[in-house]
Amino acid sequence: MKIFNKKIKIPGDTIIVPMFIGCVINTFFPQVLKIGGFTTAIVQGAGPLVGAFLFFIGGTISLKNTPKAVGRGAAIITSKIVVSVVLGLLVAKVFNDNFLGLSALAIIGAMSVANNAMYAGIVEVYGNEIDAGAVGITTLSVGPMVTMAALSSAGLANISIWSLVGTILPLVLGIALGNAFPYMKKVLSNGVTAIIIIVGFCLGANMSFMQIIQGGLPGIILGIITTLVGGFFAIFADKATGGSGIAGAAISSTAASAIATPAALSAVDASFKAVEATATTQITASVIVTAILTPILTAWVAKRVDTTKQAKTMN
Repeated sequence: MKIFNKKIKIPGDTIIVPMFIGCVINTFFPQVLKIGGFTTAIVQGAGPLVGAFLFFIGGTISLKNTPKAVGRGAAIITSKIVVSVVLGLLVAKVFNDNFLGLSALAIIGAMSVANNAMYAGIVEVYGNEIDAGAVGITTLSVGPMVTMAALSSAGLANISIWSLVGTILPLVLGIALGNAFPYMKKVLSNGVTAIIIIVGFCLGANMSFMQIIQGGLPGIILGIITTLVGGFFAIFADKATGGSGIAGAAISSTAASAIATPAALSAVDASFKAVEATATTQITASVIVTAILTPILTAWVAKRVDTTKQAKTMN
């Protein structure tokens, strides 16, 4: 991208730059975002905006790639969940639920769910149709469901089938319209970049740099583990399904919705009250840290993919 006529390379700039701007405003001038009207409505409208974003993304996906997209999405999100559960239970059983200040609750809560809006925005820049379509499956890992199941906290995995249907319905509608009407496919495709910018700002406007400080060093470590360790296995799973590794790298973030997981767990099992506040700040820090690291990791993987393609072409 260009800033003051100078070309600067920023990984995932389409979503990261507006996200950074939103985070700066919310950190230093939060009152600006609370003045009411459309300004506040946009900041508080992450859900509807992400729904619209998925609708636009759906319009760019060809039905012929849908089965591959399902396979890739299932592979990368499953690897993310499995790694989070294994690491979390390892910490709980072997390290007495304290590894570098991190609990099983914080680890599973942060690693098991990804920022799907960020994923879709990143793969729109670096990936292909199959990578983009995979978001229809990765969105199925939402809320505290995985964490609750893994920690056996009263078995309260109360996410109804209709909630899951509602999550992916905008994407399905976009796919249907885009494939049925070529004109709609063109219109929706042209609007993807614009909606990415708006969603990026909205996500950033709900974050604060102070959250990293509150999460402390363990929270920063959690973000690094989520991107690098979780990303490593997700990249491997992506390549195992015939992908380039880009989708696996792009899924290596922590979803902002994970911030509510500790409170949900302590509500059904009082034994988690002791670590609720700490886990919440650590997961929040992981959201911020992975928002920075995930695009960088994806850009690095994409560069390696391009280098490999060039080498094969020369041979």
